[in-house]
Amino acid sequence: MTDRGGVITTAELAEALGAVELRVFDCTTYLEPAPDGHPGPYVTVPGRASFEAAHIPGADFLDLQGEFSDRDSALHFMMPSTAQLAAAFGRHGVGPGTRVVLYSIGSMMWATRVWWMLRALGFDEVAVLDGGFERWTADGRPTESGHARGYPPATFVAAPRDGLFVDRGQVLAALGRADVTLINALGPQFFSGRTPSRYGRPGRIPGSVNVPAASLVDPERKTLITLAAARDIFAARGVDRGKRVIAYCGGGISATLDLFVLHRLGYDDLTLYDASMGEWATDPELPIETD
Repeated sequence: MTDRGGVITTAELAEALGAVELRVFDCTTYLEPAPDGHPGPYVTVPGRASFEAAHIPGADFLDLQGEFSDRDSALHFMMPSTAQLAAAFGRHGVGPGTRVVLYSIGSMMWATRVWWMLRALGFDEVAVLDGGFERWTADGRPTESGHARGYPPATFVAAPRDGLFVDRGQVLAALGRADVTLINALGPQFFSGRTPSRYGRPGRIPGSVNVPAASLVDPERKTLITLAAARDIFAARGVDRGKRVIAYCGGGISATLDLFVLHRLGYDDLTLYDASMGEWATDPELPIETD
């Protein structure tokens, strides 16, 4: 079975710590309920406090919303310009000859979001820690506290890949096409439209199939399920390797976990609807479907 890698275990990372070319990043973000009068469905809180309480030795912290998202967009987490991203990664020491390991707390989706952005920039020397920080501590690995020491600045060399992101117009054009599969990575209650959505109208983009990001993770170990099990889940939803995949969720984060697993399974034509339901559900002119 195809396995393109991209995953590192806690044992493998523990052995690699201290390598001069290694860059380890905590990508954690928390979503908290928006207070009354606040525009938007939630407030983003960088995981800096939890990082400073405990992190993998030598790790640095990445503020996904504050430093690695489009500051001019009303939506959270939108992909910024290549220049902004390249400068940000360079400030954090990512450049030629470096190897990156990403992890997060609560869900690996924060790490896979940064993985997807690095992939879009043409940087492939990157892996996601299987099970995140929870697995690291459960396995008895060492931690440290305090502020990030950081890495020496580098010159990030971007080689952008086309087609990894799509906008609403491209999604509209794909509706009903036999050669495209739309994957909704949210929970089944949100996919069906039975539960109110914090993004706007409940439901899904018409014709979508549901592969919740959470279904790709072992709930006890917090690690990814086996590739064989993941292959069966996607196959049961009709996700065909010969079709283009457009993945989406609420804000372009959890869908990257689906894309990460599909990439490991050997799927090539993968793309992300970055604005996801944060845009789609708020526009009454865009079609929506419920059970």
